[in-house]
Amino acid sequence: MSSISALKNIHLNGQFGDYEDKNEKDLLKITEKKDLLIVQIVQYKNSTLSFDSLTIDGLKLINKPLSVSNNNDTRILWNGPKNWLLTSTKLNLIEEIKEKFNEKDFAVTNLSHSKAIIEIEGKWTKEVLKKGCPFNFNDLYENNCLNSTYNGMSITVDILSDNPDRVRIFSLRSFGESLYSSLTDASLEFGYIGE
Repeated sequence: MSSISALKNIHLNGQFGDYEDKNEKDLLKITEKKDLLIVQIVQYKNSTLSFDSLTIDGLKLINKPLSVSNNNDTRILWNGPKNWLLTSTKLNLIEEIKEKFNEKDFAVTNLSHSKAIIEIEGKWTKEVLKKGCPFNFNDLYENNCLNSTYNGMSITVDILSDNPDRVRIFSLRSFGESLYSSLTDASLEFGYIGE
């Protein structure tokens, strides 16, 4: 599966904003993430099946707010009660998901082509997010996630790392260019590298 870039008309490579006379490692890095499997898994309210024993790529579904279950290839984000967002570099993982999560108990929706995905890395990452999102990012750490808004656009934030700070931000494709512009504008004062 190869996806068409949601940001191909707007994402630029290079250095932008206040980058002059700064060490490159002190600049933010902004990239578009492509070719990820993205699947929403929701257990129906009338389902009596216990999801505790179900695994995907060796990972359990955690039904706890802000939680992420992960390995090197796959991340499962808590998206709400009995609602998860799975992302994976293993594009064929969709077959395992369809096999394990029957239609009687779960709604499984492939969202791979419906999302714009932006990654930001660097020590100013949380400051950029604070500029447009009402959430308190000081209370979030590696392997936390949340659903919120950024300048009025619905987003999902996945905290990939604390050292250095690295986040993956998901939005609907239709918001992709607007979200990218908002995030890059907020990054100008720190300087950033588009990769």
